Amino acid sequence: MTTETPARETNVYGSEVSDVYDLVYQRRGKDYEKEAEAVVSLVRSRKPDADSLLDVACGTGEHLRSLRDHFAHVEGLELSDTMREAARIKLPGVAVHPGDIRDFDLGRTFDAVCSLYSTVGYMASADELNAAVGTMARHVSPGGVLIVEPWYFPERFTDGHVGSDLVRDGDRTVTRVAKSVRSGDVVRQEAHYIVADADGIRHFEHVQVFTLFAPSQYVAAFERAGCAVQYVQQDDILAGRGLFVGIRSR
Repeated sequence: MTTETPARETNVYGSEVSDVYDLVYQRRGKDYEKEAEAVVSLVRSRKPDADSLLDVACGTGEHLRSLRDHFAHVEGLELSDTMREAARIKLPGVAVHPGDIRDFDLGRTFDAVCSLYSTVGYMASADELNAAVGTMARHVSPGGVLIVEPWYFPERFTDGHVGSDLVRDGDRTVTRVAKSVRSGDVVRQEAHYIVADADGIRHFEHVQVFTLFAPSQYVAAFERAGCAVQYVQQDDILAGRGLFVGIRSR
């Protein structure tokens, strides 16, 4: 972990959420393999000889499990200690580094860098978005590809949205309810979990704070970082949020 500001503290996944994260999202229907294949296709169409990739904010490593089958060398970067450890267990032999998306420095570049599942939505301002995209771009080799999944655009966000999940895995049952409330371009999402298993029943909550950036702000961040950028819509995956795909200038 390199930088931690009070505005971001609630966004870091602790051990309780990390323990049920994969179960909830996989049972919800999140198709990590299909999303990874979309990333591979976009990279190959722009840089066919790409053989190295960095997954920024890789979480528990589910995308990397598929991405490593398509590139000779992959690495990950994750801020949360518990998520990073989960990724390392899944991916023996793959380096998963600690670091903040806004200012990490691995001392090398990759043919492709990606950041999925809307991690950039955690940035608190356009300056932080610029810092994150700029830091990732500095890790892309000239002519390489930078892929970023945005969070919702302001005009696409539904204020007051309530989500719910109920999943079972053997003797464990997990329920999750969440509500997202907008104030200007800031969204506070409060989620409550109840987990029942052989050890009993426990409850915990996880609060995340997001920023609704306009497409023009993403484009400006890419261009500031020296990348020609295109927005690619992906209606059937990634919750329809699409991907920004940049090519770093040579």
